[in-house]
Amino acid sequence: MRAVLALAAGDGKPMTTRQIAETMKVPQSYLSKVLQSLVRGGLVYSTRGLKGGFVLVDTPEKINMLQILDAVSPMKRIESCPLDLDEHSSELCPLHQRLDQAMAMVQEAFAGTTLAEILSEDNPCPTLKKQLQSLQPLETLE
Repeated sequence: MRAVLALAAGDGKPMTTRQIAETMKVPQSYLSKVLQSLVRGGLVYSTRGLKGGFVLVDTPEKINMLQILDAVSPMKRIESCPLDLDEHSSELCPLHQRLDQAMAMVQEAFAGTTLAEILSEDNPCPTLKKQLQSLQPLETLE
């Protein structure tokens, strides 16, 4: 999610894996795998070359946090007893019902939250845009 937020705050300019990793304080090797999932999920595309990098496929207003989660690591709802207990074959036990309800609430919250909303909220820390503005131009990183 942090990688996509960095791209959303970048105003449509391509960002390299290295730039995103430095901005969001994540290991570059891990980020490469995440970005591949985002490309396969249709949220991000990449271009090669000197001025290449990763860019969002759509605007931050049209991408919600659940889409990002689903592209990288989809939440699995509890549909049957994870313990395969016969007495839970027709319905979930109270514990698993509550766990599934919690997952449903998280999915709903993420589905109702766009990248644009996250970027527009006030934050007492330095803004992501300021961090992005301080990055070196792409040419100096290659």
